[in-house]
Amino acid sequence: MSQIVDYDDKELEKLSLFARHLRPMLREKLDQDDDVDLSNVTLSHYRLSKIRQQNLKLKEDAADFTLDPNTDIGSAKARDKKEEFLSVILKRLNELFITDNLTEDDMLNYARTVADKVGENEKVMHQIRNNSSEQAFLGDFPAALDEAVMDSSDAHQNQMMQILSNPQVAQGFARVVFDLLTNSYKH
Repeated sequence: MSQIVDYDDKELEKLSLFARHLRPMLREKLDQDDDVDLSNVTLSHYRLSKIRQQNLKLKEDAADFTLDPNTDIGSAKARDKKEEFLSVILKRLNELFITDNLTEDDMLNYARTVADKVGENEKVMHQIRNNSSEQAFLGDFPAALDEAVMDSSDAHQNQMMQILSNPQVAQGFARVVFDLLTNSYKH
């Protein structure tokens, strides 16, 4: 729609977003033909196959393969909680968006931009801090999120159009932004 109509009016774009989310809820009848009856299906065979086998024993006589527990240090490192959180957020963003022309920084920066924009709304932040996530999603958070998406910059239009055109992406992105907001206020 935005490729055909120039959205000079913010209200027109908001109406388009509202209509896109409303349309799936306006079914006149449910198609019973979509359900697949699996009551007569039985499992008759299954197959196990060995993909590969590996010998993990250390060579007993080689000095390079030993580790003295009293003096040597292992290679494991403590994970930074912030890095771990961001890697989880990035994984969720990669699952939501078609990432052909987007870098990891593009996705994280867009989520941060929208989270910061929603974070400016004191009413929404009060609801997030004082309610469970389910309750907050019933409050003003979804509308504030839509408003923040509308106000995002042209550099993130690729992601914005994916959010506006796919309800599953919009719902998953809303969860990511919510988690970004709640995590930043716990520290």
